Amino acid sequence: MRAIHVIAGLRATDGGPTYSVPRLCKALGALGARVDLLTVSEGAAEERRDGNYRERRFTWDYIDVPILSAIRASSALTSALRSEAGVANVIHNHGLWLMPNVYSGREANRAHRPLIVAPRGMLGAAALTFSRMKKRAFWHLLQGSAVTGAACFHATSEQEYEEIRAFGLRHPVAIIPNGIDVDETDVRESLGRSTRTVLSLGRIHPKKGLDILLHAWARVESAQPDWRLRIVGPSENGHAAALETLVNSLGLTRVSIEGPLYGADKSRAYRDAELFVLPTLNDNFALTVAEALAARVPVIATKGAPWKGLLDEDCGWWIDHGTESLAAVLSMSMAMPQRHLAAMGERGRAWMIRDFSWQHVAGDMIELYRWLTASGSRPAFVRLQ
Repeated sequence: MRAIHVIAGLRATDGGPTYSVPRLCKALGALGARVDLLTVSEGAAEERRDGNYRERRFTWDYIDVPILSAIRASSALTSALRSEAGVANVIHNHGLWLMPNVYSGREANRAHRPLIVAPRGMLGAAALTFSRMKKRAFWHLLQGSAVTGAACFHATSEQEYEEIRAFGLRHPVAIIPNGIDVDETDVRESLGRSTRTVLSLGRIHPKKGLDILLHAWARVESAQPDWRLRIVGPSENGHAAALETLVNSLGLTRVSIEGPLYGADKSRAYRDAELFVLPTLNDNFALTVAEALAARVPVIATKGAPWKGLLDEDCGWWIDHGTESLAAVLSMSMAMPQRHLAAMGERGRAWMIRDFSWQHVAGDMIELYRWLTASGSRPAFVRLQ
C-alpha cells in the first residue's frame, strides 16, 4: 500500500493535526505501508525519512505577498503531487480552505486515484462562522470542486461525522479517531502540593470558549484559595490580550495566561495539573483532551468536543456550554479529595491505552484504504449516505 498524505502546514501553531497527521503516517509506515506526507513551509524545501515514512516540505509561492501567501500556494507542491499521484494507491488530504487542500483533490482526480478528505474540524458550525464570507467564496471558486469527487471523508469522531452531513456532503464517511502516545515513564507530580492547578492548554482562539472559562472561574476563585488557573497556548488574532483585559476587569488574582509550551515543557504542564478544562464551542477531536487523560488528568469538556466517553469511563465531565454549568462542575471537582481525582486520572489513562493506540488507528486506516482500492470489504466504521 502506498499513500500520499497532504496537509497545508506543520507549524506548531497550526494546531492538533501537526501532531496527529505525521504520527498517523509513521504508524502506517510501521505496518508496512509506504507513506509520503507533503506540506508547505515558509523556509527552504526539506525532506525527512523515518523507515517507510517520508516527509517533504515545499516552499510557498509569493511568500512576500500577503494575500497570496495567506493561502499557501506552492507550485513545487503541485509538481510533486502531479508526478507521484499516479503511483499512489490513495491520496489522503487533511484540512480545508488552503491551496494544498485544493491541489490534493485536483491531482487525485487527474490521476484517477481515490481521495480521502479529513476536514479536521473545519466544517464545524463554530469554525465556519470565522471568516464566513471568505470560506464561502473559496468553496465555490476552488475547494468545492476539489473535494466533491472524493471517494470518502474521514471523521475523527461521531460529532465530526454529523458536521460533514450537516454541510450537505453525502459521501461515505469513515469514523477513525486520532491516536495518542502514552509515556510509560510518566509519573504524577501534582499530588501533595499546596498549590493546585486547573489547566487549559491549546490554541487561544475565540472558538475555544476561554472567556466563558474566565467568567466561570470568577464565580469559584474566592471559595478555592488553594487553586490557580493556567491558560496556555499560542494566541491567534490577539485573543490572549483580550483575555488579559477580561482577567483584569473581573478582578481575578490567580489566573495566568501564558504562551505556548512544547515537548518536555508541555508534558510537565500536564503533570503539574489536577484538572484539565476544555470549554470549546467546537472541536472535531480535541487532542489536548487525549493528552491530558494519557497524563492521568481528569477532564472537564463541553459538548462542543466529542468526549462523551468521559462520563462512560468515569474520568471526567462532559457538560453543556455556559458559565453556570462550567462554574458548577469546577466548584464540585475542585472540592474533591486529591485521591478521588487521581483515581479518575488513572481510569482515563487506561482508556487511552486501551482504545487510542496508534497501531489500532493505523490498522483501521489500512482497512479503509484496502476497501477504497477494491482489495477489501467495506469496514464497519464506514457510514454510507
